[in-house]
Amino acid sequence: MDTLSFSQQIKNKALELGFDACGISGIEELSKEKSYIETWLSKDFHGDMAYMARNLDKRTDPSKLVEGALSVISVLLNYYPAKQLHPQSYYKISKYALGIDYHYIIKDKLKELMAFIETKKPNTVMRAFTDSAPILDKSWALKSGLGWMGKNTLLLNKKLGSFFFIGEIIVGVNLHNDSPLNASYCGTCTKCVDACPTGALLGNYTMDATQCIAYLNIESKSEIPDDLKPKLNNWIFGCDICQDVCPWNSKATPNTVANFDIRNELALMKKEDWENIQKPQFKRLFKSTPVQRSGYKRLKMVIDICKNNNL
Repeated sequence: MDTLSFSQQIKNKALELGFDACGISGIEELSKEKSYIETWLSKDFHGDMAYMARNLDKRTDPSKLVEGALSVISVLLNYYPAKQLHPQSYYKISKYALGIDYHYIIKDKLKELMAFIETKKPNTVMRAFTDSAPILDKSWALKSGLGWMGKNTLLLNKKLGSFFFIGEIIVGVNLHNDSPLNASYCGTCTKCVDACPTGALLGNYTMDATQCIAYLNIESKSEIPDDLKPKLNNWIFGCDICQDVCPWNSKATPNTVANFDIRNELALMKKEDWENIQKPQFKRLFKSTPVQRSGYKRLKMVIDICKNNNL
């Protein structure tokens, strides 16, 4: 079987498994990206996310993650929800966190894709990832032609916008590489930069994560600074502002993954329900969802901050 034909079979199988896009790139050291990250880290834009500074060599060279690696298969999976929080919810949760944790869903699909590859190329070295190891998801998706980098520092795709997850399989087979777009379709638009209430987006395709609402209410291990508390805009887990205003998301369509659907009890939560939430209800609402990992204590703390902002 020739390389081009096999690569196309892999892409077809990825779409059959429910992924919305699939692209392929060859393994190489990401020297330009490494330099960018080193500069970004030197400015302490990563804040409490110490893991961002670890394993930089592996992060920028997948051959150090998977011995014998030759190609990266990147996939996108739409998570835009058909049903969102109640109009009177008042408090907001990022769309990606409304359903079952994406790690489980994408990993299962990637395992099926690897099983397919194994039937065609037995004993192939390969490993699947989805935000689960030091690998630059967006960089490999860019190299495989799946989109371009937006000014909100998210990967943008003409068809999907940015409401999607990224996964990849690093594989020890030479495949046919797709061409990167080598273009940005953001033009002069600065809607995401202008809309960010904390000024986290610097306008040069760079984010100061320590100012990002999603960092403040999820990743930070510190107290939220007093000057940023009034700027949370009632986001209690994550933030979608820079995605919601992006013109490329104006035609976002609902995903087709049942497990990404919001649970009925969560969909009916109103302002007073959030303010009175207790730990047993938290566990019930967020079992196996991304919100579970932040814990009841921090979610309640952020709700209380947002409540006090509006007194």
